[in-house]
Formats: sequence, C-alpha cells, structure tokens
Amino acid sequence: MTDLSTEIAALPDKTLLVLDDDAPLRTRLGRALEQRGFEPVLVGSVNEALSAVRNHAPAYAVLDMRLDDGSGLQVVEAVRDARPDAKIIMLTGYGNIATAVAAVKAGAVDYLSKPADADDVARALLARKDENPAPPENPMSADRVRWEHIQRVYELCGHNVSETARRLNMHRRTLQRILAKRAPR
Repeated sequence: MTDLSTEIAALPDKTLLVLDDDAPLRTRLGRALEQRGFEPVLVGSVNEALSAVRNHAPAYAVLDMRLDDGSGLQVVEAVRDARPDAKIIMLTGYGNIATAVAAVKAGAVDYLSKPADADDVARALLARKDENPAPPENPMSADRVRWEHIQRVYELCGHNVSETARRLNMHRRTLQRILAKRAPR
C-alpha cells in the first residue's frame, strides 16, 4: 500500500467519484481509497453522480455499471464531456464482454468485476496508457467465480430457482443445495 500511497500523494489532482448503489460497498471502497490518498465523493445513483460531475468534474472515477436509475455508462459520458483527461474505471458484478466493450468505447480505461480489492482499483486508476495491467494479487477461486455467476443468474431470473436451473442447465435440487450454502472464499 505504501507504493500506491506515495504515487497517489504525488498526483496534482486526487479527486475521485465513487458511484455504487450498494451503500456498504461504496462506503468501504471510499474509505479504503481515501486511506491511500484519494479525495473521494461517494454517490449512490446516476442522478447524484451527474450532479456531482456538474459541480466539480473529478480527475478519477470508479463507477458501477448497473444502477437502479440507469447505467454507469451515462456517467462515463458526462465525466468525459466535463473532463476529457479523467481516468474512469467501471466496476460491476455483471461482467461480460459486451458491457466491457461498451464501457471502453464510452471512455473507461479499465473494467473490473466485483468484488474488487481497493489496491486493484487504485492500480487500475494509476496505470499508464502504454502498460498492461498486472494480474490481481488475490484472484477469486474457481469455486467463488462459479458461485458469483450462479448468484447473478439467480438474481436476473427474479430469484426463480426453476428458471435459474434451466438457464444454467443444471438440476433444480443441485442448484437449491448450492444456494443454501455460504459463498466460498
């Protein structure tokens, strides 16, 4: 963390917009990035984010993709219009290639899936255009990735176990057993 903190301390503008509708995650990420030296403004909706961008365009932004009142892509465009040099990271629990491409086309410099470590977010924000991002230090286990995917599909199916099992091509009882267990580490 000290290398990141030193690099962040040297930045001329440390303003950071954090947009996520998950309040505990938003608060935790905001605190962690503040401890590393950023000056975060935390918002929970697209409307709040657009208002914050109008008031003061941030140098950095970490934006959730799916929100109750719209898409983080709207905010990417607003930040790009207000401040073309801003570095924007999209953060989402619904990662797929189509949304990653849309985020990069809109102007995001990176795309991270939740749960993202604050150090990974800071590294992505500080990465230079010509360098490839380093692989994560603590990647999710294969069991955790599988569990996250099942949870996303279950949520998209309106918590309908039968529909989720059909879409995942698995037996309904197997899915029920997986859903009854705690998330793997």
